[in-house]
Amino acid sequence: MNLTDWLNEQCRLTDYQLSPLAGDASFRRYFRVKQDKISYVAMDASKEQASCVPFVAIANALRAEGLQAPEIIASDLSKGFLLLTDFGDRLYLRELNAGNAKALYSQALDALLILQRCRNVDGWSVPLFTADFMYQELLRFQEWFLEKYLNLSLPETIQQMLSNTFHFLANTAANQTQVFMHRDFHSANLMVLPNHQTGILDFQDAFIGPVTYDLVSLLRDCYISWPENLVNELVLSYWKNLALPNVAAEEFVRWFDLMGMQRHLKCLLTFSRKFCRDHDVNYLKYIPRTLQYVKTVGMRYPECRELTEFLTEVTKEQCVQ
Repeated sequence: MNLTDWLNEQCRLTDYQLSPLAGDASFRRYFRVKQDKISYVAMDASKEQASCVPFVAIANALRAEGLQAPEIIASDLSKGFLLLTDFGDRLYLRELNAGNAKALYSQALDALLILQRCRNVDGWSVPLFTADFMYQELLRFQEWFLEKYLNLSLPETIQQMLSNTFHFLANTAANQTQVFMHRDFHSANLMVLPNHQTGILDFQDAFIGPVTYDLVSLLRDCYISWPENLVNELVLSYWKNLALPNVAAEEFVRWFDLMGMQRHLKCLLTFSRKFCRDHDVNYLKYIPRTLQYVKTVGMRYPECRELTEFLTEVTKEQCVQ
């Protein structure tokens, strides 16, 4: 059974229009379903059926907290089909501009404060974002970005340096306060909704993990960037609202910066893998911004300087600077 058959037979929809929507970096596909004056979103995860179980469970948990996650209208988890409420077309990535950025980010951060407290997800055991998990992601950065995308042959001394830096980043992140973590809380997964609310999408890969992970995903977004003074202002505002005991502003900013190093190296892995493995060129344009985040932040911390200098050297002749 394909998605159209499911909509016809199981959802009892007739005389509707089906139009594709932009997807994410997964194999899931999304469609707008218009029937008369009603609009839905259909998700076809037939190639990733397993992702539907956490999606449904987490959507219900977030909605129970008062957050704006899509309502599940109909589902067939075995086939990977979901019918969801439609949040419209006002994606943060399209709506953000210099005039509204502070207001929209403040709304998103209000939602993030609530999201990070979400611990009980009926029907799904939220996994832990451990130091080992992060370290393995960084090894895949080495494989996909350095060795396959840049076509580098890495000597043993460089591999040891990378391993040392990866362990440092992973362990530093694992020692942060641990919270519910969306894992892709950025402008391509947030929607502008009426009444100053923020719609939240693509949360099926949630973890329990470092408190700054979603914050850095949002404020140092691979898809759009902002002046550092605005980012710093929002980071410190969020730190105040968190009211973490015994965590000074300076330590929180350090957490934020180093978490961004891990996050952005992981994104470089994703973008290069989409190109090398899936022959998808759409994510290549985000590599220069993401790499620049790594270089800028890495030079602030002695533990990351060797990695930063190495990346600067090996990319200076590439079109990824």
